[in-house]
Amino acid sequence: MNLPNVISLGRLLAVPLIVWLIVVGNWLWAFAVFCLAGASDAVDGFIAKRFDAQTRLGRYLDPIADKSLLVAIYVALGVQDQLPAWLVILVVSRDLLIVGGALLLYALNHRHEPTPLLSSKVNTAAQIALAALVLAKLAFAWPLFDALLMPLIVAVALTTTLSGAAYLVAWGRQMNRMEEPPL
Repeated sequence: MNLPNVISLGRLLAVPLIVWLIVVGNWLWAFAVFCLAGASDAVDGFIAKRFDAQTRLGRYLDPIADKSLLVAIYVALGVQDQLPAWLVILVVSRDLLIVGGALLLYALNHRHEPTPLLSSKVNTAAQIALAALVLAKLAFAWPLFDALLMPLIVAVALTTTLSGAAYLVAWGRQMNRMEEPPL
C-alpha cells in the first residue's frame, strides 16, 4: 500500500471520530478534524499524480473515503438539526444512486473504473464547503456564517441534483451500449 492510499485510509478511519465529535457537540474539534480530513484529500491526490503513485486500489479507496466522510457528516449534522433533513436525504440518496449504479454495472459484468464527472467534483466541493461552514459556524459563532448558510444550502441542493442526473445519463448511455447486438 503506497502513501496516497495510506492517507485515504486515514481519512476513512477519521470518519467515526468526526461523527462522535459532532454527536457530543465538540464543534471546534469536529471542525479541526474535518479540515485535516479535507486537506488529506488534496494531499493524497497531489502525491498520487505528482509522483506517479496512482493505483487501482486508490481509484476505489479515495472516493469511498470521500463519500463516507461526507455522508456521515451530513447525517450527523442532520441528526443534530444543523442541516435540513430534506438536504441530508438528497445528498445521501445521490450517493446511494452512484454506488447502486456502479454495483449494477459490476453485476452485469461491465468493467467499471470510477471516474468522477466534472459535475460531481463541483458538487463535492459545494458539499465540503457547506459542511465546513456549518462546523465553523458552530465552533466560532461568527455572524458572517449565517449569511452564507442559505446560499450554500441552495448550491448543494442544485449541484447534488445536477450531478445525480448527470450520472443517470452517463449510466444510461453505458447500459444502451451493453444492450446493442454485436456486429
